Amino acid sequence: MTTPLLEVSELAVDFGSQPAVRGVDLTLRRGETLGIVGESGSGKSVTALAVLGLLPGAAKVKGSVRLEGRELVGLPSRELAGLRGNKVAMVFQDPLSAFTPVYRIGDQIVEAIRVHRKLDRAAARDRAAELLDLVGIPDPRRALDSFPHEFSGGMRQRAMIAMAIANDPDILLADEPTTALDVTIQAQVLEVLRTAQRETGAALVLVSHDLGVIAGMADRVAVMYAGRVVETAPVDELFAHPRHPYTLGLIGAVPRLDGARGALVPIPGQPPAPGGLVGGCPFADRCPLVEDRCRTEEPALTGDGDHLAACLRADFLAATRPAPQEVYPVPPLPEPDLTPREEREPVLTVTGLAKTFPVLKGTVFKRRVGSVHAVDGVELDLRRGETLGLVGESGSGKSTTLFELLGLTAPEAGRIELLGHDTATLSKADAHRLRGEVQIVFQDPMASLDPRQPVGDIIAEPLLAQRAPRELIDRRIPELLRQVGLDPAHATRYPHQFSGGQRQRISIARALAVSPKLLVLDEPVSALDVSVQAGVLNLLQQLKAELGLAYLFVSHDLSVIRHLCDRVSVMYLGRTVEQGPVAEVLDHPRHPYTRALRSAVPLPDPAAERARTRTLLPGDPPSPTERHTGCAFRTRCPLYAELPPEKRPLCEQTAPPLTDGVACHHA
Repeated sequence: MTTPLLEVSELAVDFGSQPAVRGVDLTLRRGETLGIVGESGSGKSVTALAVLGLLPGAAKVKGSVRLEGRELVGLPSRELAGLRGNKVAMVFQDPLSAFTPVYRIGDQIVEAIRVHRKLDRAAARDRAAELLDLVGIPDPRRALDSFPHEFSGGMRQRAMIAMAIANDPDILLADEPTTALDVTIQAQVLEVLRTAQRETGAALVLVSHDLGVIAGMADRVAVMYAGRVVETAPVDELFAHPRHPYTLGLIGAVPRLDGARGALVPIPGQPPAPGGLVGGCPFADRCPLVEDRCRTEEPALTGDGDHLAACLRADFLAATRPAPQEVYPVPPLPEPDLTPREEREPVLTVTGLAKTFPVLKGTVFKRRVGSVHAVDGVELDLRRGETLGLVGESGSGKSTTLFELLGLTAPEAGRIELLGHDTATLSKADAHRLRGEVQIVFQDPMASLDPRQPVGDIIAEPLLAQRAPRELIDRRIPELLRQVGLDPAHATRYPHQFSGGQRQRISIARALAVSPKLLVLDEPVSALDVSVQAGVLNLLQQLKAELGLAYLFVSHDLSVIRHLCDRVSVMYLGRTVEQGPVAEVLDHPRHPYTRALRSAVPLPDPAAERARTRTLLPGDPPSPTERHTGCAFRTRCPLYAELPPEKRPLCEQTAPPLTDGVACHHA
C-alpha cells in the first residue's frame, strides 16, 4: 500500500444551520480511481468542491484535507489558486456553464497552462492543440478558435478534460462528468478520462449517481448518505457483498440490460432534510432491518480490512449475504397478458412519418434558407396492453415524433392512425374526443405541475376539460391518488410539498384521470434518483396490467427500456433503423447503431463490465439540416469502415429501407 496522496478526515460542511457534509473520511492513492455514489443531497458534490476550496463564502468547512501531507482547509486563496489546475484539477458536470462563453476554447486552455507554466503564447497554444488531439477532438488547431457554444455536449466535456489535464495534475476530480450526455457520448467521455488518467498518472475521484459507470471505472467505492460515508470497499467486494442496507437497496433498484424482468427494489421514503436529523442512524426510517438500538446511536464507520460500513447490522449482512429482494419488500406484479399480439387491436400505427422545420434568415424580412429534417421516415406499431420503447440519441427526432402524434392533425408526410382514426381526416369534434384517449407524462414533474394549484385541482383539470360532472371529479381524485400510491388526504397540498418521485406519481394520476387508452411517457424517470425511479417503474408496470393501457415510452436509458418495454423502436437522425421485440432487438441487435448503443450502456457489475467489448462511435450525429444521400449512419458506422471498396457504393448511394425490422444493407 502506497502513502495516501489525499487524506480527508472528519470533513464537515455547514450552510448556516444546515449540515451538508458530516464527518467524511476518505483516502486516495496515486493512480487510483475512487468512486463516490449516493442519492441527490447526500453530499457527494459538496465533498468534491470542499477539497479544492470552491464552495461559496456562506459554507463553513471544518475537518482536515491533506494533499501530500499539506493541509488545504484554511489555506489562503492565493496558495489554493496555485494548486487548482496544477496539483488538483476539476471536471465539472456542465461544461457549458464551466467554460466562459465569450472566450474561445483555445484561449481558455492557454490561460490554464500559462497560469502555472512559464511558456510563451505560441508554445502554450501548441500544448493546447496536443491536448485537444489527445482527447479525440478532430482538427484540433481549428477547434482552438471555436467558442464553447459551437461544440456539441460531448466535445465540450472533452475540452473540459483537456483543460483539466493541461498541467499534468496529481488528482482529477470529476463531478458527474457524463450525467447530461447520451450513452454513446458518455462512453466516449469515459474512455477519454481513462486516457487522461493513463497519460498523466493522476488519481481520479469520480462522483456519479450511475452505479454502472462506477462499476466500470472505480477501484474503490464510497457510498454516501445524509452527508456521511456509510460504506466503503474495493469495487468488486462492494457490489458482490454490500454490508449496508442502503447500498444493497441501491444495487437492487437499478434495472439491468442483462437482467431478468420483474419488480425492482424501491427504497421506501426519502432522505432526511439537512438539519432534520434527531439522533440515531439517519437511514433508520427507511431501513427494513431497523432495530430499536438503531434509533438511539449513529453507528461509526467500522469493519475489517478495506471493507467498512456504518451499520449495526453489518455483521448480519456480511454473514448471510442476502439478495436485495430478500431484505426489501418487493411489490408483486400482476401476471402478464398472454393474448397473442396479432389478436390485440392496434392502438397506434405510424408509417413514413416526416416533419421538417424551416431555417430562416433575416431580421425584418425573414426568408427560408434551408430546412431541418427532424423526422424523416418513422415507423411505429403499438397494440393494446403493450409498451413500445422509443430510443435514440439527442436530436434523433423522438420528441418531434411525440409532438406530431399528440397534435392530432394531418402530418406533413406519412400516416398516423390512432385508435382506428386517421389523424389527417379528423374533425374538430373527433379530435377533442380522441384527445381524452391519449395523455402524456412529462420528464420534469416540477415544471409540468402548476405550483399555484393544490394537487387535487391539478388532477381534476383534465376532467374539467372533458366537462365531467363535479360528482364524478370529487369521486375520482381520491381514487386516482390511491391508485398511484399516495394518500388522498394530501389532495390539498401543493407540488413543492412532495418529493420528486411523489410529484411524478401526481403527473401519472393526472394523465389517468380521463381513463386514456394510450399513455405517452417522455423520459418520465430520467430526473429521478435510482431508488425513486424503481418505485415509479414498478407502478407503471402495475397500472398497465390493471388498466390494460398501452404505453409509448421514450427514454435514452436502454436498461429501463429492457426492464419495462415489450417492443422497442430505435431512431437515428429522424429515421427508424431497427424495431421488434425488446429481447430480440437488445440481445441480438442487427443494426450497427443498435449494437453500439447496447455496448455503451454500463452494467452495475464490475466483473461483467470489465469483460465487455465496447463499440465506440466516432464523433457526433450529422446535422439534420443537411439532406443525406445513402445511409445517414455510414459516417460513424464501424461496419461500413470495414467494408471493401466495391461494397461501399450501396451504403453511399441508397438509403436502406426498413425490411424485417431493420434498415441496414448488411444486417
